[in-house]
Amino acid sequence: MEMENFQISKEEFDQFKIILEDWISKDASIAIALGETYVYHSKSTHHSHLEFGEAIHPESIAARVLKSRQKTEAIIDKSILGEPYYAIGYPIHFNKQEAALIVILPSTYSVEKREPYKFLTGRQDEDWTPVPIEQISHIESLQKKTWFYAQNDQYKTTITLKELQTKLPEYFVRIHRSYILNIYFIKRISKDLASNFVIELKNGTELPVSQSYVNNLRKALEF
Repeated sequence: MEMENFQISKEEFDQFKIILEDWISKDASIAIALGETYVYHSKSTHHSHLEFGEAIHPESIAARVLKSRQKTEAIIDKSILGEPYYAIGYPIHFNKQEAALIVILPSTYSVEKREPYKFLTGRQDEDWTPVPIEQISHIESLQKKTWFYAQNDQYKTTITLKELQTKLPEYFVRIHRSYILNIYFIKRISKDLASNFVIELKNGTELPVSQSYVNNLRKALEF
């Protein structure tokens, strides 16, 4: 593989594949998109159409990730690679530039469904209480600890926000690096002087919405 235009060797690129192999299907291909082309592609037996140096299709997952700078996943029809496929794209920085790491899987691939939490067990002093998930208004990461709030009480949990995201019901939305929100506790959404969204809960608590998570909120509430 010719790579004179990049200050990294194929062996270094292959480190991505080695790291990911423990986590993804053996049927997966891995690609890295940078600028307007793919600068790396490790083929699987199921996907041999994508080539190094190939231009990025404007409707591809790579193009969507490069534009939105957010994790993106979808089943894509055969118009791009000649066959339908399922892809997950992650925004990364490569060679000091914004890039996209793409995992390409057979279109029949399905993400394992995890049963959402029905309750969280929280700690107050030396006591532990199981709290029904629908009673929790929001969850906060503060000083490297995770807290959740229900009926004006504060509880501590050992589960991180990142872990919680994977098993919370769909009515919980990440709105900030420090907050996950139960949308049923929203009283109103307004903007501050800097035009950033601020959410007021029914109990009067105000939570900021960071620019990185605005689309999460818009998608969940369809506004």
